[in-house]
Amino acid sequence: MSDIIIKTTELTKQYMKNTVVKSADISIKKGMICGLVGPNGAGKTTIMKMLGGLVLPTEGEIELFGEKSEKGLAHSRSRMSFMIETPYAKQNMTARQNLEKLRLQKGLPNSDRVDEVLKLVGLADTGNKSVKNFSLGMKQRLGIAGAMLTKPELMVLDEPVNGLDPEGIVEIRELLLKLNREEHMTIVISSHILSELSLLCTDYVFIRKGEIVETISAEELNHKCHEFYHIDSDNNAALPAMLENKLGIHDIRVRRDGSVELYERIDEIRLISKTMFENGIIPTEIHMHDANLEEFYMKLVGDENDQRDKSAEVSAAEKH
Repeated sequence: MSDIIIKTTELTKQYMKNTVVKSADISIKKGMICGLVGPNGAGKTTIMKMLGGLVLPTEGEIELFGEKSEKGLAHSRSRMSFMIETPYAKQNMTARQNLEKLRLQKGLPNSDRVDEVLKLVGLADTGNKSVKNFSLGMKQRLGIAGAMLTKPELMVLDEPVNGLDPEGIVEIRELLLKLNREEHMTIVISSHILSELSLLCTDYVFIRKGEIVETISAEELNHKCHEFYHIDSDNNAALPAMLENKLGIHDIRVRRDGSVELYERIDEIRLISKTMFENGIIPTEIHMHDANLEEFYMKLVGDENDQRDKSAEVSAAEKH
């Protein structure tokens, strides 16, 4: 049985002439915490709504837990929960009253589940405190508690840390890590804050103007955001083997154009250049690259100013 529990193929959504999501191919495996990363208006919410059946794709295919048919997707969605946009709660009711009402609406027989999820999200001691007196972080945790009532195998969360203060962001992060590790829950989370997701996610899908521009694991992302030398030469085909055989360097990445990213022994670049010459390889370009998460993000999604003209238009379309 495949570990892939979400798979989209050529997933596309159009509103009139505006393409909000274009040919999105996404694969998410069981146990992942997958971040959908992109600026506001990039199409993240629309993708989540299509996964949840709230919006129908214009083109493409969705597969959930191996199911593709309409009936199969409906059954698979019963194994999932969604918190898309602001979670709803009766402001004059307590956390427990809100969850009890939601439990009855969902037809869930086990009343003990309300107390279980309140404990899991850290709201068991709120007692008679009304939701209107909750902090924004507490309200977000209540929304996550509501999503957990059905004991989902997979949770889809749209911008759950948006607008939170630093303390609230930490609370949500720790909660999601706990659910992933202790409840073995797969999580898909959208955000435009890469620095926060970097402390949480195992994998990332970067989205720009409705298109998937990069799919990458946390390990690969961390690797890309370390110091390295970019080396180009007149004989790139021989360069990796020479670095390994003559200098014992193994930590390299070969780019599509054949040039090399060197992550090992970067303080010995003179020796590396000398060894290249001695072995008949002439370097044509050597430069240090010190990437960070924000630089990587901006490189993928482009200048934020480039997004502003279309952001309002796309965001409005996503709400339909």
